Amino acid sequence: MKLNAKQLEQVDAQIKRLIQSDSYFGKMYKEAGITGVSSQEEFEKLPFADKAELRNAYPLGIQAVPDEEVVRIHSSSGTTGKPVIIPYTKKDVEDWAIMFARCYETAGITPKDRIQITPGYGLWTAGIGFQAGAEKLGAMAIPMGPGNTDKQLQMMQDLDATVICATSSYALLLAEEINKRGLKDKIHLKKGVIGSERWSEKKREYISRELGIELYDIYGLTEIYGPGIGINCIGETGMHYWDDYLYIEIIDPKTGIPVEDGEEGEIVITTLVKEGAPLIRFRTHDISRIIPGQCKCGRCYPRLDIIQGRSDDMFKVHGVNMFPSQIEELLGQVDGVSSEYKIDIAHDDEKNRDIIMLTVEAEGRVNFDETAASLKNLVKSRMMVTPKVVVVPVGTLPRSEKKTQRVFDHRAQ
Repeated sequence: MKLNAKQLEQVDAQIKRLIQSDSYFGKMYKEAGITGVSSQEEFEKLPFADKAELRNAYPLGIQAVPDEEVVRIHSSSGTTGKPVIIPYTKKDVEDWAIMFARCYETAGITPKDRIQITPGYGLWTAGIGFQAGAEKLGAMAIPMGPGNTDKQLQMMQDLDATVICATSSYALLLAEEINKRGLKDKIHLKKGVIGSERWSEKKREYISRELGIELYDIYGLTEIYGPGIGINCIGETGMHYWDDYLYIEIIDPKTGIPVEDGEEGEIVITTLVKEGAPLIRFRTHDISRIIPGQCKCGRCYPRLDIIQGRSDDMFKVHGVNMFPSQIEELLGQVDGVSSEYKIDIAHDDEKNRDIIMLTVEAEGRVNFDETAASLKNLVKSRMMVTPKVVVVPVGTLPRSEKKTQRVFDHRAQ
C-alpha cells in the first residue's frame, strides 16, 4: 500500500518539523542530509526508527515540541533496558481518544454500554487509553485497573458491566474464576476488547465460550499512542487501522524492503500528525500482513491481519528457529490440552547439547502420558526438534493479570 498524496505531504511536514525542533530524530535527519520527501521512493529510503534509538534518546530526546505543549508522558515497562518515554501534546491525547472511540464503535459498542477496564493505569498506556475512548464514545467507564479479582467480579455483577477490556491472560483468569464460582448466569457481559499480547485460537475459543461474549483484538503500542490504533470488526479477523493518523507498511524483517500487500512481514508505522514525539518508519517487530481489498463490513479503512508473533520472539534450539506461535498452533491440534504452556530451554553440560522442555496443561479426562507422547511426536515431526513434554492439570501454570511470559531461556548468554 503506497502513501497517498495527503499522507506524503503529512510525512514531509513531520520531517521538516522534526528538523526544526532539533530533537534526536531531527538531528539524525539533518546529519543525513534529509530535508523532506516528495515521493514513495524517497520515503522508502528514509532510515528506520527502532526502540533501541528511543532508549538512546532517554529521557526526552525525541520530544519535538516545547515543554509547555506537553500535557502528559507515558512509558514502556523498561523490562529489557531503559524505559522509553513518550511525550504527548493536548492534540495527541485527543487524537488517541478519537481513535479509541472508533475502535469501540467498530466493535458495536455504544454509549449505552458499561465498560469494565482491567489493564493497568499510570505510566502504561493501557488503562487510561481504554478510559479516554469510553468517555469520548459516551459510554460508562468502570476503571478497575488490574488485579483484585474478587472486587472485579463483584463490580462486574453489581454494575451490570457489558464490556470487559483486558489482556488475554487476565481474560482467561476471569473466565476460569467465573466458571469455578458458577457466576456465568450472574454476569451480563456481551463483548470483550482484548489487547497487549498475541493469543491462540484455543484460548480465544475458551474465553468466548465461557464468558458468552464476542471478542475483539485491539492493536497498539506505547510508542505509537498506545492501544486503539486498530481493531477487528464483527465476524472478521482483520483489524481496521486508522490511516488518517498512521501509515503502515510491511517489510521483510531481514532485508528491510517493503513487501506486497498480502505478504507477511514486519509492521512498520509512521505517525502522520503526532506532535509530541512523531515517529517515521518505526519498526514494531510485530509480524502480520496487510489484507488487500475492502472489508465486507463496508468500512474503507485498510486492514492488518491478526498479529502472528514478533520477529524478536524467535528462539533457537539445535539450530532450528522457533516461535511461540508455532507451539500454540500445535497445542490446538491435541485433544484435551488447554491454551496455556511454558517453554524452558537449558544446556546439558554433560552431553553438551541444548534441551527444550514444554510444560502444558490438560483436562483430567485425557491420559497425561499419552498426551505427552502425542505432543512430543507432533513437535518432532513439524519442527524437527524433540522436546521433553510435561503434562500438568489445568490451572497448574501461573495466570497473569498482565502479559504471560512463555519462554524461559536458562542457557548462559
